[in-house]
Amino acid sequence: MPNPDTASAAVDGSLIPSNAENSYAVTPADLPLHCPMEGMSLWNSHPRVYLSIEATGKAKCPYCGADFTLRD
Repeated sequence: MPNPDTASAAVDGSLIPSNAENSYAVTPADLPLHCPMEGMSLWNSHPRVYLSIEATGKAKCPYCGADFTLRD
């Protein structure tokens, strides 16, 4: 069964490749932060993990090592 969160995006090719970059700038609109992020292809990625970024402005995914920086 297709994932309802990503099935329509997979058809039109608008999914972001998961774990394609090592660092991402995120905004308060992206909170609560999780990796992989919305719009990323989930089928070839790791389980979703929520990351605490509010206190320091930085977070690192324990699965893929992606670095996240919170921007205003």
